[in-house]
Amino acid sequence: MSVIYVLISVSLALALVFFFIFIRSVKSGQYEDTYTPSVRMLFDDEVKNKSPKKPITKSKLNS
Repeated sequence: MSVIYVLISVSLALALVFFFIFIRSVKSGQYEDTYTPSVRMLFDDEVKNKSPKKPITKSKLNS
């Protein structure tokens, strides 16, 4: 029976720790931007400049 009391007290303490961490993250503004994550996948990635490919000539095809 004493094990149940220990488990309940440990779980309540852990829940309070997570609750205080959540409150601190809300106060610091971590959850203020709710629009950008929903459209982030729609943003275009910057295209890296690639060197132009050399055209295939007939001599390369016949080899």
